[in-house]
Amino acid sequence: MSSGIQLSGKDILEKDFKTAMRGYNQEEVDEFLDKIIQDYDAFQQELEKLQQENERLRKASDQTRSRTANSNQQVNYDVLKRLSNLEKAVFGKKYAEADAEA
Repeated sequence: MSSGIQLSGKDILEKDFKTAMRGYNQEEVDEFLDKIIQDYDAFQQELEKLQQENERLRKASDQTRSRTANSNQQVNYDVLKRLSNLEKAVFGKKYAEADAEA
């Protein structure tokens, strides 16, 4: 069971209260506890579903980060290669012109 949760649906169902002379109507209490158990079970199911969804999204996010990192490395390499070719084209011409003038 998750931390912080003290009772299960079964705990609520099996709880017995002492009766007193002028106590509550036992049938009303039982009906209300039945509703509480149903809600409690529904919340537990929803919590489990959300935890599974959270884990699935976390894994998908990790995979996306991994793919993005690899993609960024390739983009960086391509940019550097293009920049190098551009430098050769620009500065290569300037150096060639300087040598021709001398």
